[in-house]
Amino acid sequence: MSERHDGVAAGLDTSAATAAEMEHVDAGDAPLLPPLSPPQRIRKLSHGHFAFARALVQGLDTRAMWNRYLRIEGEHTDIRTVRKTIAWLRDEFAAAAKRHDRHGTARLVQIDVSLLPEKAMAAPSLDDFIAERELDGFSEQEQLALYQDEYGTPSARQSRRTRLIRKQLEALAWLENLIAAPPHVDDGVGAWLHPDLALRLEAAGIMTLRQLLERINGVGRHWWRRIPAIGESKAARIVEWLHLHAPSIGLAIGGHATRPRSTLPAGALADVVPRATAIVPIEKLIVPADLSGAAGLYRLPQHLCLMRAANDHEAILAWVRSKRGLPPEKIAALKRRRGLDPQAPERPLDWLHYLSNTQRAYLKEAERFLLWAVIERNKPLSSMSLEDCIAYRAFLANPQPVARWCGPRTHARWSPLWRPFEGPLKPAALRRAIVTLKILYGFLSDQRYLHGNPWSGVETPKASEAVINVGRSFTQDQWAFVEGQLAQLPPTSANLRLRCALHLFYATGLRLSEAVAAQLKHLAFQSYPVPGGQPVEVWELTVLGKGTKKRFVPVAPDVVDELRAYLAARGVPADLPAPGSDVHLLGKA
Repeated sequence: MSERHDGVAAGLDTSAATAAEMEHVDAGDAPLLPPLSPPQRIRKLSHGHFAFARALVQGLDTRAMWNRYLRIEGEHTDIRTVRKTIAWLRDEFAAAAKRHDRHGTARLVQIDVSLLPEKAMAAPSLDDFIAERELDGFSEQEQLALYQDEYGTPSARQSRRTRLIRKQLEALAWLENLIAAPPHVDDGVGAWLHPDLALRLEAAGIMTLRQLLERINGVGRHWWRRIPAIGESKAARIVEWLHLHAPSIGLAIGGHATRPRSTLPAGALADVVPRATAIVPIEKLIVPADLSGAAGLYRLPQHLCLMRAANDHEAILAWVRSKRGLPPEKIAALKRRRGLDPQAPERPLDWLHYLSNTQRAYLKEAERFLLWAVIERNKPLSSMSLEDCIAYRAFLANPQPVARWCGPRTHARWSPLWRPFEGPLKPAALRRAIVTLKILYGFLSDQRYLHGNPWSGVETPKASEAVINVGRSFTQDQWAFVEGQLAQLPPTSANLRLRCALHLFYATGLRLSEAVAAQLKHLAFQSYPVPGGQPVEVWELTVLGKGTKKRFVPVAPDVVDELRAYLAARGVPADLPAPGSDVHLLGKA
């Protein structure tokens, strides 16, 4: 073997040798390694395991073969891992042979063929043999015969080693046909990955290769960051193994999952999830013709309808589009921020990526109900009865099965991990969902798309009394602690932005979206006359709030002074007011 750790090339290779053939193997020339206990996890053997075993028997480069076939087990530099893996393979081969009553083969696979040349080299010279055995009084022919009886001729020893290698290779071929299998997408991760890796993945809820691939494709190249004890190097080995076995697994890692998000071409994420009749976003949903609502039970004839929607999917989108959306200039700004040309032609449903908060909230509830009607109830939206609506209300309080319908909200709509729910709706969210669906069906009835509104017969849960959530407010002592921590931060760009932002939020109560959108031109110094007294002078910030309503928020002078200092640190002229300036108050750090 051209490169070998001490004991690394433990006899991996097997042959179809029978028990009778084993009687002719010289056990004295073939040192045995102590057997290991069976592995704790049930793992499968692939053709790669057998390829590595053949390479060891034939004396090929261990490092190259390990990196080619078994790198998923760990790095080749970790000698303990290499030895354990080789011993595990040897035991698996032997156990398979025993299950088929091939006990001779089971013993054969435990022979470390790589040690045979070393034993041959250790044979003493003829002179040393004569001196050691005190054979000076024997003839030369007798001395040579005794020497060969004990150690054999060099050609005989080599011939014996060659026969043993041939038998082990034959055993490998027999066992490979018997037990080798390619990975399948629904196999458990523990069937193919090292137990340490499998345990970490399973603890994160990743039980099968399908779920592993969905995680990688759904999160991207940093899919491993939230899984304890799975670092970048282990993640790279997993991805490498999945690429190697992609043909048999049947699912591949998308190109978007191996590149930085900023380098992806426009629209790359939109194609990650294919269109399907499944739990996917509404823009990817394929509704079967018999469930489309074109012939819904409660549909009015198309010539009586006040909109052109021919099915439920189109009717929902028409309803969402009828609500107040984002102004064109804001849509253009969003497109530029995403690297898209605002003037480029759009695909039919691209407008769904540029919704106002109201449109997004309405779409979410309609999308959920449509998915439940088609996937769970197997009915068109326009055929839903009062009983169906009551059943959906119960479903909202307990979406089952959870794995099918629920997932973290952090997964974007392009991700295969996206789900319409996070879990059971709280009372306030349940009330909003029912109210929204009543509005949807009221719209469809008003537009003469439906005969009536089945949701009108569903009782809306009563709103609970408004209670101040003190858990989301700082006490004076807590705010003093925050101020103390801010004072200890080094004066970096990010820390200056953090300090300025916290004081701005504390003084104004702005929404996050309002503060992020605020620009210098929105901040002005105002003087209001007071009858019979001195005018009141204040700084005011003009914000476009919920429902695109304009409001004026007073800003304390000390906060304005801190804004000036922060702007100066960013290299922005701090002359205030600054009419016409598009510089954001809270620019990027």
